[in-house]
Amino acid sequence: MDATILRDKLIGSDDERAVSPVIGVILMVAITVILAAVIATLVMDFGDSVQQEVNAGVTIEDDGSGNVVVTWTSEGTADEIIVRGDCSGFGTISDVENTATASCSTDDVVTAVAVDNTNNVETQVDSHTVS
Repeated sequence: MDATILRDKLIGSDDERAVSPVIGVILMVAITVILAAVIATLVMDFGDSVQQEVNAGVTIEDDGSGNVVVTWTSEGTADEIIVRGDCSGFGTISDVENTATASCSTDDVVTAVAVDNTNNVETQVDSHTVS
């Protein structure tokens, strides 16, 4: 038996062997395209889920005798300021340059939170410990 005939039966002719590399290249390109599409989809979805923080200018001052005044000084992107803390009497400030006042004790903590009602986002903008 001739060696070339035996080789063609075991390995295949030149025309038959060329099919395997072509299929391999096509599969690699297909896998690359699919991976790129999946990664692009994930990246695009993550970009939309990030919420912007609310910003606003607020000052919190205490006069040393227990009275604390919170003033909304700069609107930023906030719709309102909610004043929270250990003191009683605080609430919501709805307009810039308005204030909220309460009587507090030493070491009480007062926190101002900017609120964006459109996107339902709250961000703490200032905090103060009464001295």
